[in-house]
Order: sequence, then structure tokens, then C-alpha cells
Amino acid sequence: MESQSQSRAVRGVVSTLQLSSSCRHAVKKELKLSQAQPAVAKWGLNGRTDPETFKSCVPLVTHKDLESYIHRIADGDISPILTGKPITTISLSSGTTQGKPKFVPFNEELVSSTMQIYRTSFAFRNREFPIVNGMALQFIYGSKQFKTKGGLAAGTATTNVYRSSQFKNTMKSIQSQCCSPDEVIFGPDFHQSLYCHLLCGLIYYDEVQTVSSTFAHSIVHSFRTLERVWEELCNDIRAGVLSSRVTVPSIRAAMSKLLKPNPELADLIYKKISGLSNWYGIIPELFPNAKYIYGIMTGSMEPYLKKLRHYAGGLPLLSADYGSSEGWIGANVNPMLPPEQATFAVLPDIGYFEFIPLQDWNASSILCNESDPVGLTDVKVGEEYEIIITNFAGLYRYRLGDVVKVIGFHNSTPELQFICRRNLLLTINIDKNTEKDLQLAVEEASKLLLEEKIEVVDFTSYVDFSTDPGHYVIFWELSGEASEEVLNKSCDCLDQSFVDAGYVGSRKTKAIGALELRVVERGTFQKILDHFLVLGAAVSQFKTPRCVGPSNTKVLQILCDNVAKSYFSNAFAT
Repeated sequence: MESQSQSRAVRGVVSTLQLSSSCRHAVKKELKLSQAQPAVAKWGLNGRTDPETFKSCVPLVTHKDLESYIHRIADGDISPILTGKPITTISLSSGTTQGKPKFVPFNEELVSSTMQIYRTSFAFRNREFPIVNGMALQFIYGSKQFKTKGGLAAGTATTNVYRSSQFKNTMKSIQSQCCSPDEVIFGPDFHQSLYCHLLCGLIYYDEVQTVSSTFAHSIVHSFRTLERVWEELCNDIRAGVLSSRVTVPSIRAAMSKLLKPNPELADLIYKKISGLSNWYGIIPELFPNAKYIYGIMTGSMEPYLKKLRHYAGGLPLLSADYGSSEGWIGANVNPMLPPEQATFAVLPDIGYFEFIPLQDWNASSILCNESDPVGLTDVKVGEEYEIIITNFAGLYRYRLGDVVKVIGFHNSTPELQFICRRNLLLTINIDKNTEKDLQLAVEEASKLLLEEKIEVVDFTSYVDFSTDPGHYVIFWELSGEASEEVLNKSCDCLDQSFVDAGYVGSRKTKAIGALELRVVERGTFQKILDHFLVLGAAVSQFKTPRCVGPSNTKVLQILCDNVAKSYFSNAFAT
């Protein structure tokens, strides 16, 4: 029986992952919390907590199916709607895809599972890259919290974790204490906090042993900022006086306790940076005792790896663990693997996991045959699945929308490799293109920019139906001025790099119009980031929307208002 195999799976990983509870217990505990409430009890469980009954009675759901229940909780309904114990906190997703964040239930159980993930993955990292009494340059930010209509605290998932009493204790136990004070982490102005993170890192330059953030994008953004403000930072260190750009009183007060006149350090930093060639290897140059760079580097973060490696020099890049706003799934137990090959071992006792086999699925084909979900130990190596999670905060058989591939097993728990989000990005006719397809097309076309020593800073896309027929639009922000010839070739290359048969056939028959490349002004994607910050998002959780959805009108407006040049493909002209 599945419950028995799951119990065996847990026993198999205990020796290495030091887990103590079974997946069956995860279901039983969650159902005991929720038996009295309508969202789950109405399915006829009648007190039964075995996986077989759970799977036969409770349907698969998406966020849309649970939205009304979650909003009742947010509005103050304290009856046992999704969990027996009241939900006291709401997490917000990044909201970058559709333009508004999703509300997700959050509780101390999720904080505990987050700390478990942190401790587990650190144990594997520390085996390969030992840290002793070090500090961490962490580019982390707590977004603004607000009260819902019912008086619940609401903020991003990362903010809820950072504000937890468990967070600092865990960071201390895994020797990853942030070198920045809380006033910087929770400052109300992201730009001022970032400046002070950099300053704190330089003050403790010889004690920093790791450089990290939630996402790779945030690390790259931080060192792009350093390129602009490094001389000002040196002046601050030399004089022991914080720049006037920092105006938040709480941040200034906290930084004044750290910042003392240190002309020797200022001279050292100035000399190190002045001796660099195009900022290559800036991180190990400034932080000579750093062991590695750490953050989520898979999926939509892969496009930033090239720039991050440039800043890192020879310093290893270690991909952080696998999870979402809805909950964690697995830990990186193979930190030596490059981020593009990162795998994540599922921790069986932080939730109940199921997997929908995706037959005849590939990244260029959204349509596929679906089989019934299988259990944690019934997945097969080499096969791809969509993940279903049941967590301790009221999500039951929740379709996460992620496609993963089973690479192998760590003892008896599967190791997953993230493939892509299953939700469709670009489609007009019979064409089906995902985020991964877009990423590959941009990577191929951006090679043409190398001869002019220009790079794609960031990119996104949308489908323009204002023309007949509709066509794909790709937005690029570039690091410099590319020639007309190269940009025209890049546009053609983008069009040709979408290899989905439905797209190619539709382009040849003119059922889809010529792809359009729009080059936007420098700083456009910073304006998009600023837009989400105003909405209450946290930089720690920000992901550039790779496809601007129809409801994301503000982001589309920012992009269109900043277009500098536009090109149409001639790839299928004949």
C-alpha cells in the first residue's frame, strides 16, 4: 500500500536527512486540523485520515478553487474554514505574472518547515564548503505588512519568515547571520536598504563567508548597483559618515553604530575595484573569505546566471532550495552541481506530495495526456510530473503548476529537477510556447550581441492581438547601443528559435504575424521593479514577469512607454 511505501521512504532518508515523521502522518495531522471545516469535511472523509480515502474523496484544486475560502479568512471569519486552528497570517505571492498577488494561508507550521529546509540544505552545503564563525552578506528585504479587513497580518512569504522569531535563531545555528541590522532589512525604502547592505558588506569584508539572496536576480541587481555607487560607499567609509541619500531615521541611527572613519579600508576597496577588468570577479575580490554565492538560480532565474558568474569569478554558485509561496518541497542535497543541473530531494514530512504523470509532455507542448496522480515513492526516474501539494496551512491537493523531472532517488525520496511552469506563456493559434521556450530563444539570439560586447540586461514578452493576425512581442533591455544590423538579425533569430511545430506552421501560413523585437530604454525593468515595490512586493520575492498577462496593464504600459526602437522579423518572409 502507498502509505506503507511512504513510511519506508521516510525510514530510508532518516539516516541522512534526519527526518522523523512519515508522509502518512503529514496527511493525518493536516486532516485532524481540518475535519470540522466545510472546505474539506464536505467531501465525506468522516474522520478517516488514510491516504487512500483522502485521494478518493478530495478533488484536485487550483488557487481559484480556494480563493473564496481564503478571502473569508482574510475578512475575519474565524470558523474552521481550511484549518481547525485559526489562520493568523496571510502570505502574498509576488503577483508579477497577473499584476496582482495571490492570498495564501500562512502559519507557524510553514515557518517550521522553512527552518527545517534551511537546516537540512545547510548541512549538505557545509559538508562541501565549511563555514566557521562567519557572517553572511544577505540581500534580503522585508516588505510592508498590512492588516486585512479581518485584522490578519499580510505580507510576502519571505517577510513573514524574516519576522518570525525562529528565523534569527536558525540563521545563528547555521552560521549565516546577516551582517546588516534589522533596520536595514525592514527599511521602508528598498534603494536605501540596498545601499546599506552593500555598505555593511564592505565594513565586514573580511568576515563575509557567503553572499546570498532569495533569488539570483537580486544578487545581480545589487552588484549592478555597486558599479554605480562604489565611490560614494568608499567616501562613507573614509569619513565615517553615511551618505545623504539615506534619509530613513531608523536606518541612519542603526548604521551610525557600525560606521566609523576608516581611510585604510576605503583605500583598500578603491584599489581593489580600480584594478578590476570590467568588474569580473568583484565578489571574491571584495570578500576574500567568501566560500560561495547562494540563492534560487533555477527556472526564471537562469537568465541571470551568466552575469552572476561574471561577478563571481571562480566562486561557486549554489542553488537554494525548491519551494513556492504555497510551501516548500525539497532541499538541495547535491550543492556541487551547477545551478542548471540542480536537483532537490523531497522532504516527506513537511507536507503530503502527489505527482501527476505527464505523458507525451515536453517544454514545447502544453497539451499532454494526464494520468491519475501517483505517490511519492511511485514516481519513475526520467519521467516528468506536475506537483500536487497538501500542506499544514489549509491547501489540500493543490496543483502547484510546476513541471519537474525525477532525476533519481536520495535513499528512498525522489530527487527532482525543475523543468518549467506548466501555465502557458505565448499562444495565438495552435502554437504553444512556455517560459523555457522563450528563455532558449533569447539565449540563442543574444549570442549575436557578443561581437559588440553587449548583453541582454532583462527581457519579457506579450502577445499583441491588436494586429491581424496577432504576433509575439519580445522586449529587451540592453547594456549598450547595438547596431541596426545586429538588432535586425537578432529579431529574425528570435523568430526562428521558437521551434514549436504549431508556431512554425502558423508563421509559414501567415496565421501568426511577424515577431516584433522592442528595445526599451535603460532602467525600464527597474521601473517595473519599483512598480511592484509600491504595491507592497519585496525584492526578495520579485521575479521579472516573462510574459505580461492581459490583466497586467500597468507593466505593459511601462514597457510600451519606454520603447526606444522596434524591429519586425523577416524570418518567414518568403
